Amino acid sequence: MKVKIQVPESLSEITLGQYQKFEKINSKENQNSNFLLQKMVEIFCNINLKDIAKLKYNSVVKVTTLVNDLFNQEPKFKERFILNGVEYGFITQLDDITIGEYIDLDTYLSDWQSMHKAMAVLFRPVTSKAGDKYSIEEYEGSQNADIYKDMTLDIAMGSLVFFYNLRKELLRTTLKFLNKEATMKLTTQQREDLLGSMDGITRYINWLEEEFPVLTKSLN
Repeated sequence: MKVKIQVPESLSEITLGQYQKFEKINSKENQNSNFLLQKMVEIFCNINLKDIAKLKYNSVVKVTTLVNDLFNQEPKFKERFILNGVEYGFITQLDDITIGEYIDLDTYLSDWQSMHKAMAVLFRPVTSKAGDKYSIEEYEGSQNADIYKDMTLDIAMGSLVFFYNLRKELLRTTLKFLNKEATMKLTTQQREDLLGSMDGITRYINWLEEEFPVLTKSLN
């Protein structure tokens, strides 16, 4: 019996949910194991695990190599996308982000298993458009975030890299500000607030650079 394999050719053919399933088992213990190779084919090619046992070993290795190569591609940032007939737009005013949005982003980013919740903060249904400008729904929490597991990986990764650039710029600005502290009168609370915000930014930057070494090398 021949097993037909449909290998994804781009990140746009992989969903965030699929990648989350893969990352859940992509541990140090499973690295380079036959189990991980089989699960990669099962997850990204939508094949039953029992059918993978009928495939040639060389074919499985070739498929997993092709899929791994996709993760080294540089995703392009997209402000809007369509999912299940609904148009979603990237948060339009990051400077005006609410404390609720900020806390949830800080909580959900840096962990693939909660990344769909982070996407629910960054992307919301579009409510109106005028040329290149648009408005999105107000953030009401992540209770309906599971729908974002169906968004494509190129959009999710593209938004992470875009957000990475913003946070790196914010970190540079904050450091410059602190370097001038000697000539400025900052209260103890102001300094603690600044250092606290830097901790969250630094954690996210370090996580992303570990996840995407090829991408971040080209962005520096």
